[in-house]
Amino acid sequence: QVQLVESGGGSVQAGGSLSLSCAASERTFSSYTMGWFRQGPGKEREFVAAIRWSGGNTYYADSVKGRFTISRDNAKNTVYLQMNSLKPEDTAVYYCAADRDRRSDLSYFYYYGMDYWGKGTLVTVSS
Repeated sequence: QVQLVESGGGSVQAGGSLSLSCAASERTFSSYTMGWFRQGPGKEREFVAAIRWSGGNTYYADSVKGRFTISRDNAKNTVYLQMNSLKPEDTAVYYCAADRDRRSDLSYFYYYGMDYWGKGTLVTVSS
């Protein structure tokens, strides 16, 4: 079972940037679809972004499209989330996630989530 550890959370003012990282323990990391989800105060967990095992395809929630970028480095077993132009409504605990399903339609994970989860890292955006 893959283990995921997020890092890079913190506090930033609106308009600022943060970069999150997620290190995976699994040596077959390159075969997993990876994603980021978040849960804001008083809200349900929601999809943020996903990336295919090859890194060749990505998918974003409309709320972050154009501001966030997901990427991965399979040689380092790491997935990243670069967050720019942050808004107070981006305040949340951000979770890294992984799934063995390698389908090309990443919107599937928007609706159904993923199988493996990290413990999360807190991002706070102040106005």
